[in-house]
Amino acid sequence: MTEDVRDMDSAEAEPEAEPAVGTDVDSEAEENAAEDTAEPDGDEEDSPELSEPRRRGLPRGLRKIVAPVLIVLLLISGGVATWLYFKQYRPDQQTDTSVARTVARAGADGTVALLSYSYESLDKDFAAARKHLTGDFLSYYDQFSQQTVAPMARQKSMKTTAKVTGAAVSELHPDSAVVLVFVDQVTSTKDSPQPSVAVSSVLVRMSRVGGNWFITKFTPI
Repeated sequence: MTEDVRDMDSAEAEPEAEPAVGTDVDSEAEENAAEDTAEPDGDEEDSPELSEPRRRGLPRGLRKIVAPVLIVLLLISGGVATWLYFKQYRPDQQTDTSVARTVARAGADGTVALLSYSYESLDKDFAAARKHLTGDFLSYYDQFSQQTVAPMARQKSMKTTAKVTGAAVSELHPDSAVVLVFVDQVTSTKDSPQPSVAVSSVLVRMSRVGGNWFITKFTPI
């Protein structure tokens, strides 16, 4: 009987160890809760980064100043682009190879007209030359041809014919140019009926008037 009582007492005593397990579980739960409390929430981690751009943004007063400045800069850049178009692009388009050929031909034709005349047809020849001239040079030519060339040509029965052997544009701008012209001039008079040839070169300054090119200065070199 005594042994049975001791066995029962031992059997009843063994379940008393279970509360220790419950204590461990409660401890683990408390530790997990503590860790959850210690770890910051993902939203809370991101919140400093999300708020950072707001801290770096421009003040409202400064934004009011920056906006008009940007508008002014855009207007200036547009004005610069327009200026470049009219000052560089368009002049380049107007001084291309075809224009240079036109200018050279006008300079050559004008040179031939100025240096070709006959005592038999002075008025006609002078009128043909005047079509290639403009400005002050036209006025000068009218005076020079009537006061110098005409009396000499009639007195000597002079005939002279010019032939251009080459012409090159040395300067070219939208409304002005300089042409270097190489010319052979054949001349005969009553005292020297055998024609003589004179080789020369001329700098011909030209201006564009009404879409056409005219001589404004004629300088033998």
